[in-house]
Amino acid sequence: MEHGLRLITTDATPALELARTLEALLVVASQPLPVDELAAAAEADPSQVEESLSILEQRFSEERSGIVLEHVAGGWAFRASKTASDACARLFEKPAERGLSQAALETLAIVAYLGPVSRPEIARIRGVNVDGVIAGLVERGLVAEGGRDNEFGAIRYRTTPLFERIFGLESLAALPRVEDLGADVDEIRGRLEAVAEKRPA
Repeated sequence: MEHGLRLITTDATPALELARTLEALLVVASQPLPVDELAAAAEADPSQVEESLSILEQRFSEERSGIVLEHVAGGWAFRASKTASDACARLFEKPAERGLSQAALETLAIVAYLGPVSRPEIARIRGVNVDGVIAGLVERGLVAEGGRDNEFGAIRYRTTPLFERIFGLESLAALPRVEDLGADVDEIRGRLEAVAEKRPA
């Protein structure tokens, strides 16, 4: 017992305690969190946050956990491990897939190719208001906030790992190149629908 007590009073304890706090922040966050935001929320120095993130990276790695910590979209976030992705897709696939309209597919195509992209930018491309469509895609977990234009600018949106799983993509890099498709959003939408039809049932 004494040996155990000595272990938890070493210099590593503050980093471990901060790691637990960061873990909680990342679990409740709806989007990737950059180091500065994590530091502000945890009332810690960015250097301390980076040290504790390293601890979490080791704890939540593909080899050790069903949840993986990764740096994405300028911040840190948890995602399902590759080995657990099929089970996650089966859990969320039907609700996310149900009722995807043509407008939703077109918007998804724009976000997938141009994201992070703001609502005004999407509206200019589609020529219609997209507030309701974006809200629906966020609720289904297919797109998420990916930063802002400036500190107080328009929110920018990106596709999520769930989007990639639903459409059978290893990553966004698996999408056809925009240069190959041209600027025709309808054609991009058609490619996305084709990918969705080919994915395993």
